[in-house]
Amino acid sequence: MAKAAILEQVGSLTIGEVTLADPAPHEVLIDTKACGLCHSDLHFIDGAYPHALPAIPGHEAAGVVRAVGSEVRTVKPGDHVVTCLSAFCGHCEFCVTGRMALCLGADTRRTQGDGPRIMRADGSAPVAQMLNLSAFCEQMLVHEHACVAIDKAMPLDRAAVIGCAVTTGAGTIFNACKLVPGETVAVVGCGGVGLAAINAARIAGAGKVIAIDPVPEKRALAEVLGATHAVDAMAEDAAAQVLAISGGGVHHAIEAVGRQASADLAVKVLRRGGTATILGMMPLDCKVGLGAMDLLSGKKLQGAIMGMNHFPVDLPRLVDFYLRGLLDLDTIISERIPLEKVNEGFDTMRKGHHARSVIVFD
Repeated sequence: MAKAAILEQVGSLTIGEVTLADPAPHEVLIDTKACGLCHSDLHFIDGAYPHALPAIPGHEAAGVVRAVGSEVRTVKPGDHVVTCLSAFCGHCEFCVTGRMALCLGADTRRTQGDGPRIMRADGSAPVAQMLNLSAFCEQMLVHEHACVAIDKAMPLDRAAVIGCAVTTGAGTIFNACKLVPGETVAVVGCGGVGLAAINAARIAGAGKVIAIDPVPEKRALAEVLGATHAVDAMAEDAAAQVLAISGGGVHHAIEAVGRQASADLAVKVLRRGGTATILGMMPLDCKVGLGAMDLLSGKKLQGAIMGMNHFPVDLPRLVDFYLRGLLDLDTIISERIPLEKVNEGFDTMRKGHHARSVIVFD
């Protein structure tokens, strides 16, 4: 049996026990060592995005492989791994054209005839696996294409945040934006994803990096991680400030909050030919658009799910960046908590004053 934080009903998590099945041929059983609290989890916990219940959230994790299925060739017992929610099948249109993050991953999930991966501790009913991972649990049972082995020198609490926040934020800079050294970047929202984007922009050699957030503490963190300028998102002239700092607008504006106003602001601060990239999970009825003059100015708008990652390649490189002192994950992590304090961790997230909380398992 394994202890887990279970979403029984919308609102909060309950600590309980579950059992995990034995690994199928292409599955990996992992002892979870750390899991970050992500705002995407909160969308499901608070009911903004629907999901079958009961379920175990959590998708930003690292751990140690305990057992593997008979056909697994990519990892072995004892390997340290980071998991990623963008599990890929390897043979669909998106995978074979190099857009693995868009794979719907149908072949990486169990069918009804296979039996569930997670059950109640007494075996009475299945527990839904969220985003193919369910990492708020002492163990994870995942498809082999949902994890990647990393250097064992990497601390696993820092490795965990690479699984979502850093993959999304940094991946957007490297993969979706393909930032050219010297280009200007504005990042709207300085939570875990936004801070990772700012850090990656510095690594990639951006010129001016402008952090936009209403919370002074988060703007200060952004400056530690590489922001050259910081703007209060609630200022009436926030867009005008960015236009002045950047000399007419930025090449890349990244929205990392998930709100209509922040997405609109990202579009407003673009220069001619600039690109706005929306990362946040916005309310399902929101729409973001470009006006006629934006289109005539060659501006572009795009989404970038999970930073458009190629995670079997990207994650080990991000680990290497950390070990070489380029990627600053220590600043992104604001607190480490036990599983039993997961609800308090999300309460802290709702207040919006911290970067990333990480659950650390014994």
